[in-house]
Amino acid sequence: MRYLAFESRRAKEIAELIRRQGGDVLVAPAMREVPLEHNAEVFEFAERLFSGSFDMVVFLTGVGVRALNAALRERYGPQAFPDALRKVVVAARGPKPVAALRELNVPAALQAPEPNTWRELLAVTEGRPERRIAVQEYGRSNPELLSALRARGAEVTPVRVYRWDLPEDLGPLREASRRLAAHEFDIVLFTSGAQIDHLFRIARDLGIEEAVRSGLRSAVLGSIGPTTTEALEEYGLRPSLEPSHPKMGFLVREAAEFAAKVR
Repeated sequence: MRYLAFESRRAKEIAELIRRQGGDVLVAPAMREVPLEHNAEVFEFAERLFSGSFDMVVFLTGVGVRALNAALRERYGPQAFPDALRKVVVAARGPKPVAALRELNVPAALQAPEPNTWRELLAVTEGRPERRIAVQEYGRSNPELLSALRARGAEVTPVRVYRWDLPEDLGPLREASRRLAAHEFDIVLFTSGAQIDHLFRIARDLGIEEAVRSGLRSAVLGSIGPTTTEALEEYGLRPSLEPSHPKMGFLVREAAEFAAKVR
């Protein structure tokens, strides 16, 4: 089977997982995390947190927790941020932010269960009395979560810590786009919504957007979970499967099993 994946930070890991399934793989890193330069928003959030202006802080990614800590410890010292978090209710979207918070000795009072989307996070915060809420965002903003919290009467402050950009080397992503347009892949795996945005951005630049869409529709299309599936749906695509757990190993194995049955 011919696989295409777009993982960046864990490119070697996903390639090895696919090879263990007997697959021939192209990994085309689709994004890089870029800290927001001169991010006054982060320091404004910190000042409000330190002054007691928030009742709850919601963390959506482990990378975001670590990036916030790195930025704030440089200006305020190593304990200011963890100490302030221990005075508020901390909610986490899944195990990665929980692990990053644990490194700071900060407990997560609320954790969304699998598949760790904004919907589970919204459910686990249902009925809470906290009304002044800060939400650490990742590459894509999450207007549904922000709107739902505001509909409950909360004052919501989004905190953008970093953004996604295209990788510095666009060669693999361009190759992936051309080969997708030629229907050269049997299985295509996505592990984030930003990967889809960037693939179609490159496809548009190459003038092959519809051919790429057709190539995706002809392949077994694997989505790591509901958030990525929603991003696919924005481009008129439906995944063939989501794994039983939103983890890369499950995605690779279950996509291989699904494709074998189809074949």
